[in-house]
Amino acid sequence: MSVRAKFQVQEVTTYNYGGKKIVLRPQYDTTIPEDQRFCKATPTGEFSMTVDNPVAADQLIPGKFFYIDLTEVPESTAGQSPA
Repeated sequence: MSVRAKFQVQEVTTYNYGGKKIVLRPQYDTTIPEDQRFCKATPTGEFSMTVDNPVAADQLIPGKFFYIDLTEVPESTAGQSPA
């Protein structure tokens, strides 16, 4: 099972060491039916991450929208580090 949320990049902070902190928040436009559905399920919130991969970080531009998909990790791999 998974959960999908629609978020917009609101802030990008560049660090001296080269990484960037990316902050995304739900955005609601009353004229967009998809936003109406997402707002009912996720009316407020914040997702932030620090990204130290320039190719990935450069795609996360303020104002752009992204879906965030949350999929449960199978119990058999929950304690394992990603490959």
